[in-house]
Amino acid sequence: MDWQVPLADLDYGEAEKQAVLEVLDSRWLTMGAVTQKFEQRFAEAAGVQHALGVSNATVALHLACLALDIGPGDEVIVPSLTFVATANAVLYTGAQVRFADILGPDELTVSPESIAAQITPRTKAIIPMHYAGYPCRMAEIMELAARHGLAVIEDAAHAPGASLNGKALGTWGDIGCFSFFSNKNLSTGEGGMLVTHRDDLAQKIRLMRSHGMTSLTWDRHQGHAYSYDVVALGYNYRLDEIRSALGLVQLEKLAANNARRQVITHRYWEMLRGSRLGLPFSQFQGMPEAIPAYHIFPVLLPSDLERKAFIDHLKMRGIQTSIHYPPIHQFSFYRQLYPAVELPVTEQVGTRQATLPLYPSMTDEQLIATIEAIQEILA
Repeated sequence: MDWQVPLADLDYGEAEKQAVLEVLDSRWLTMGAVTQKFEQRFAEAAGVQHALGVSNATVALHLACLALDIGPGDEVIVPSLTFVATANAVLYTGAQVRFADILGPDELTVSPESIAAQITPRTKAIIPMHYAGYPCRMAEIMELAARHGLAVIEDAAHAPGASLNGKALGTWGDIGCFSFFSNKNLSTGEGGMLVTHRDDLAQKIRLMRSHGMTSLTWDRHQGHAYSYDVVALGYNYRLDEIRSALGLVQLEKLAANNARRQVITHRYWEMLRGSRLGLPFSQFQGMPEAIPAYHIFPVLLPSDLERKAFIDHLKMRGIQTSIHYPPIHQFSFYRQLYPAVELPVTEQVGTRQATLPLYPSMTDEQLIATIEAIQEILA
C-alpha cells in the first residue's frame, strides 16, 4: 500500500550508497575491518569497553544468555510487553522464562516490584527492555539484581543513543543488546550489537558468534594466522561489512535523528493532550535526567473505541499504525508453556495500545494529517 504517512521510514541518502560502494570495491564482504571500525565507534558513543557486531538483536540476546552461562534449570525474568525475541532467546538456551508485569499505563516498562515477586532460587538473570526507547527503572533493577546475585541483560533494541543519569542505556547491566532492523533508530536492515564492560564476557561472545574459532577468515586474509582451532560450541552470528558500513553512516546521524524524533514526540503530546487518548511516557518531557531515544510513539485508546476501527479509520486516510506489542504470554505457543501466567496491567494495556507514525523525516503536514484523522474518530 502507498501510505501517505508510513509508520516508519529510512533516513538514507548518498552517504549510505557511497559506503556500500566502497565495501563492494574493497572486494571483502564478510566481517572485517569495517565491522571492527563500526564496533569501535559504537563503543565510544556508548562509553563502554566492548561492542560486538552480530547479525541481529535476537542472536545478540541469545549470545548474552550463553555468555552468562544461562541454561537448563535456570529461570530468567522478562517483561511480556516486548517483542517475542526477548523471551525466545531465553528458551533457546534451555532455560525457562518468568514474566513480569509493567509499571502502568503511563510507563510501559517492566516493574521492579513485579520482578522482585518473580524471583525464585532458580532465577539467574533479569532482562529489562527499554520499551519505545524510554529507560526502565535501572537503579532499582540493578539494586535488586545485586541483592539476589542476578545478572542483568538490557534489551536496548529501541534505545541506541538513549541515556539515564548520564549513563547510556545498554551499559547499566552486564550486557546490552541493540537492534539495527529496518524500522530502528539506527538501521542497517538486519544487524545488532552487544556491549559490555566485562572482558571475560566479550571474549566468550567473540568466540561464540563465529563458530567458536580462535581466528577469523579476516585474520587469515590479513596474514595474521593460517589455521584455527575450535574451542567452544559456536554459531554463525557474524555481522557483514555492508551492514557495518551502513551502520557507521547511520551512527553519525543518530543524535540528530533522535533529536528530531523528540521534537515530533513532544508535538504529538502537546496536540493530543486533553484528548481521550492515553499518552504513555509524556511525563518524561520534564525529566532532564532521562534522554530517551523516542523510537516509537505509543498511545492507549479509550475503552469504548475498538482498536480495529481506529486502525482502519487511519488506514483509510493513508496513515499506517501498528501494535507494540501483543503480550508474549498471550501467544498460543507461550499459553501452552505457561498457562497460569496473569499480568493484569500488561493485559489491560495490551488490548488498548496502538502505535502512531514516528520517524525523523516526518513532515509537519504528515503530523497534522495524523492528528486530524485521530480527532475525527475520537469525535
